[in-house]
Amino acid sequence: MSKSVLQEIESLREKIRHHNKLYYVDAAPEITDREFDKLMKRLEQLEAEHPEYDSPDSPTHQVGGQPIDGFRTVQHRVPMLSIENAFNTDELTAFDQRVRKLLDRDDFEYTLEYKIDGVALSLIYERGSLAQAVTRGNGVEGDDVTHNARVMRGVPLKLLGKDHPEVLEIRGEAYIRNSDFAEIRAEQEAAGEQVFANPRNATSGALKRLDPTLSARMKLHFFAHGVGYYEGTDFETQHDFIKAVQKMGVPATPEMVRCTGIEEVQTKLEQLIEKLPLLDFEVDGIVVKVDRFDLRNDLGTTSKSPRWVIAYKWEKYEAVTQVKSIDISVGKTGALTPLAYLEPVEIAGTTVSRSSLHNRDEIERLDIREGDWIVVEKAGKIIPHVVRVEMHRRTGEEKPFHFPERCPACGGEVAQDEGGVYIRCINLNCPAQLRETLRFYASRSAMDIEGMGIKLVEQLIDAGLLTKLTDVYRLPEKRDELLALERMGEKSVDNLLAGIEKSKQQPVWRLITGLNIRHVGTRGSQILAEEFGTLDKIMEQSVEELSAVEEIGPVIAESVHQFFQSEVGRETISELKEFGLNMGTPVIERKKESTASGVLAGKTLVVTGTLSRFTRDEIHELIRDHGGKASSSVSKKTDFLVAGESAGSKLEKAGKLGVRVLSEDEFLAEIGVE
Repeated sequence: MSKSVLQEIESLREKIRHHNKLYYVDAAPEITDREFDKLMKRLEQLEAEHPEYDSPDSPTHQVGGQPIDGFRTVQHRVPMLSIENAFNTDELTAFDQRVRKLLDRDDFEYTLEYKIDGVALSLIYERGSLAQAVTRGNGVEGDDVTHNARVMRGVPLKLLGKDHPEVLEIRGEAYIRNSDFAEIRAEQEAAGEQVFANPRNATSGALKRLDPTLSARMKLHFFAHGVGYYEGTDFETQHDFIKAVQKMGVPATPEMVRCTGIEEVQTKLEQLIEKLPLLDFEVDGIVVKVDRFDLRNDLGTTSKSPRWVIAYKWEKYEAVTQVKSIDISVGKTGALTPLAYLEPVEIAGTTVSRSSLHNRDEIERLDIREGDWIVVEKAGKIIPHVVRVEMHRRTGEEKPFHFPERCPACGGEVAQDEGGVYIRCINLNCPAQLRETLRFYASRSAMDIEGMGIKLVEQLIDAGLLTKLTDVYRLPEKRDELLALERMGEKSVDNLLAGIEKSKQQPVWRLITGLNIRHVGTRGSQILAEEFGTLDKIMEQSVEELSAVEEIGPVIAESVHQFFQSEVGRETISELKEFGLNMGTPVIERKKESTASGVLAGKTLVVTGTLSRFTRDEIHELIRDHGGKASSSVSKKTDFLVAGESAGSKLEKAGKLGVRVLSEDEFLAEIGVE
């Protein structure tokens, strides 16, 4: 009997640890909260009935504990040093140059991670069990807060798996989610207590509690981001370390990416910053680290900070304002995006009167309502976003927002992306989609039709002159009707019609971009055009053949295939052919033309830095037009590097490899363009 009870107890503990990992680490729970609670209650019951089988590692000990008398100071076996900061890309570039100079090499990678705005914490596991948790303190010694760490959400008391290292110190950040913080403030307000100023202060206060049951109410979480002292194991890279601790059941900083070269770092950094509004925790920077641990050892540290890491930070500006209303905008891909219209408030020198709420899930996470008081943040140059609702200021008169079950623009059916969060109008003739599609089609990113801005597009739709994309090329037949429109004189109409005619000769990649195929941007369009040459050839390809193309992959391939096999897609291409648009040149013929006439035939060029006369897409197009190949990385096969202002590591590498470097003007002279 005892053996079977012990087996059930151990089985329940493993199941609960497994489901905790799925919930906190993988964000992919397999069971409901109620089912999880049943497992926990059964374990609590068995442990109460059989105290001889109690264990300090049991998940039941994560819900509370005995108060302590006071904090004990603990010395860190490896100092917890501070991190150097960079506040602009020049400082990031300078950091990269220092690293390359000290290492005397450039064949290494960086990792990028969110810098969580919480409280630094070190979790020390001995043979897989949580033995101690220590705050950063002064970097040399900190406070023992093990009693509070044991009640933190997602922190395992025992690591998953077997053969755990003798000692493993996992460093990271304790934090409180924005959604939980809003509830905590509301509870403080209701109890007549002084409310916390921000999540970081609340986290710090929770870790200083002597009674862990009080700390547990603060709903602390933890993200791992680094390693301290360890015995009985080894890690080659930051990437390996993060993957390893996640397998052990410890949550790690999400969205970590690896990059080669400082230019890719800056590109990926911007992509991470764009995702900030969707995060449910405070972030005050992006941390850039050398990935390989052996190279970190070579770089060493200064008296204050490691030489292998830097934090890219920005000024954060917040304001409190009220939500006047919530409305839905329908985009060019049919996505229904909720927008919060706000009482105008000044943030960082600009007046903010609205903010995107992104999707239905974000509205539910924030629990935002019309009439709510909210905190709006603007970090650096990033667009404003709603951080949280000030729950304690609710009066009961706020109105919940109900996401529409049909498209607000056309009344058509809507559907949620399979496996995604966005809800879209599936009516391809929806006027809101048409407006955004035509605006994008005419933009500089696509067909570059001069004079066809959003105001004119709206006029043309309202006048019934544009009912679908191909109607753009029927406008020359309706000159008189165009002249009758407000603010459309003869010169404006002539310029518009000239722009439409010119667009027929745009390269095929611009047409592919303008077709507004989901997941296909400028780069994807260029790759498809380079690989297959013509639209007809692209339309012949299967999903498998498309996904085999480098940088395309299955998601883009499926989207491209669906578009060109759809009735609307085929009808659109057929009509555009009749209007005489450039459908591309077969690859074999294009290569012959390039070899015969292109001054850059057979040459590979890389562009870096900021140009004064061209965007990156435009100069790449110019390179291809003259028979050359535009590449993204410098190698021994590179013939020319076109360097603009603030050229970084690529210029340095070109110098080492003996690659000829051209200024923008020298490049234009090379191809005979004034």
